[in-house]
Amino acid sequence: MATKIRALVLSLAFFGGASFAAETYSPYANEDFPRKLYWGDTHVHTALSFDASLNGTHRVGLEAAYRLARGETISGNLGEPVRLVRPLDFMVIADHAENLGVFPAVLNEDPALMSQPDGERWLSILREVSRDFSQAQTQLVKLARPPEGVPPLNPSAIVADSWDQSMKMAERYNAPGTFTAFIGYEWTGMVRGNNLHRVVVFADGYDQVSAVRPFSMSDSDNPEDLWAFLQGYEDKTGGQVLAIPHNGNLSNGMMFADVDNAGEPLDRDYARTRARWEPLYEATQIKGDAETHPALSPDDVFADYETMDFGNLRGAPKEEGMLQHEYARSALKLGLRHQRELGVNPFKFGLIGSTDTHTGMPAVRENNMMGKFGADEPGPGRADALWDIYKIPKARFAASGYAGVWAHENTRESLFEAMRRRETYATTGSRMQVRFFGGWDFRQGDELHPDPASIGYGKGVPMGGDLAPGPAGAAPTFLLLAGKDPDGANLERIQVVKGWLDESGELQERVYDAALSGQREPRPDTIAEVAASSVELEQARFSNRVGDPELSAVWQDPDFDPGQTAFYYARVLEILTPRWTTYDSAFYRTPLPQGVPAQIQERAYTSPVWYAAPE
Repeated sequence: MATKIRALVLSLAFFGGASFAAETYSPYANEDFPRKLYWGDTHVHTALSFDASLNGTHRVGLEAAYRLARGETISGNLGEPVRLVRPLDFMVIADHAENLGVFPAVLNEDPALMSQPDGERWLSILREVSRDFSQAQTQLVKLARPPEGVPPLNPSAIVADSWDQSMKMAERYNAPGTFTAFIGYEWTGMVRGNNLHRVVVFADGYDQVSAVRPFSMSDSDNPEDLWAFLQGYEDKTGGQVLAIPHNGNLSNGMMFADVDNAGEPLDRDYARTRARWEPLYEATQIKGDAETHPALSPDDVFADYETMDFGNLRGAPKEEGMLQHEYARSALKLGLRHQRELGVNPFKFGLIGSTDTHTGMPAVRENNMMGKFGADEPGPGRADALWDIYKIPKARFAASGYAGVWAHENTRESLFEAMRRRETYATTGSRMQVRFFGGWDFRQGDELHPDPASIGYGKGVPMGGDLAPGPAGAAPTFLLLAGKDPDGANLERIQVVKGWLDESGELQERVYDAALSGQREPRPDTIAEVAASSVELEQARFSNRVGDPELSAVWQDPDFDPGQTAFYYARVLEILTPRWTTYDSAFYRTPLPQGVPAQIQERAYTSPVWYAAPE
């Protein structure tokens, strides 16, 4: 017995008091925390999506998208060879539920559609839209208005067949342990042009998911009706499903509004239901970064990153007060107020990034940016082409983003569970490795432990978790660990972003440097200058002679008030590197485009850790 006690004491000492240590010589025998980081994209559109097919995505369909994600070289929509620097570990093909597969079928003159009385009219209108997408809104409205006496086109068989193809292709390419292909689609909810889109992700396979058809905007543009559909799916099949909102920056204040779609104030049932079905938010993608906005975070020197806030999807301009309901950080803060008023936080979400590519190709590395649509794939002058909705250069599109997920294994079950518990983070396209833990007993030196993750799980909770009540008089501590993308740039800093509800009920935020590259020491009262750039613009090159390959820290909140509910998340920044438009300029020998930066700092945003003040 004495030998067993001694082994346990040694094991506890080695792990800094980790509660999961077992009475065995091997410290890993009974370990039960995720050690593996998986990379993926939960938002890929192929030629089956109506807007993709109208914008030049014709060659990259379901199978080609999977082949690229798994590491093969494919031909892009313009015929150029494309390959990722490394394969992805998982993917969700999220084609729009609305008219799924119908537009490409019409453009390909599908006999079943062309034989219908309204088929030729659809073909004529879609060909006109394909030639000049700036007229899309006017022309596409005509599709819903057939001439008097002409029955409208009935595309239901095409939609059903396309959905069946999508599910079966996911089954074909799903390889547990190697590559996870989730079945999914996009519900393209939109109210008066305000973006309320959600990606629906199923944890299950064909046998269960095929029991339902995709719930689309044609069924309802109200997210609450989508949540009812998700509940119905789980009740009917015993399966699991979730929804991921995106592009609140184009919602004109509706994505995280203080009222529901009917204009009624949020209540407890709404908050509980939304938190149940939407555990994640897509915080960065091609149509703009949505962590925060410089007008919302004026004291954050890194706030203005790939900002796109021109209005909604019909070009309607912003009005005062909308921005706070559109960005992740401000929504997380609003959630704290709802928590106090309703007892439930409707905006308690983790963060991921994904591309929202409509090329079928999740390729958003700055030097491998395949664009938003098939017509936007690499070529001289593509950055000067106009985005028709806003008449702005497509150079404003961001090369972003990816989802990092900490899970036990590469399977649908394990990855889905990690997403539900929010052990995820967003990046703007880089694959840096990031850990973030919150607790009450992290100490200086824990970040230097040879197995710091064991310390993190043993003493605290990971990203996405809740801090348990702490000892009287204590302030929370955080363990931050970051490693560079193996094929990318060094790291420049790690920051902690804090949001809280103060004693007067006002929402506050602050950003702190937690670790800096180059032997620089963080100061609690200031943000350090950006490290020197190694970028050579004309050649679109950079050097890792600046920055550090790894950064880590134990950070304690210097301003903690136990009576204030708060959240914390980590933001990791790389050194300055060339933007995708700079790579284009160097490759095609064209001038650098105006209106966008020539160099950027890629970044990662972890899911938060929340602290709830005692009632």
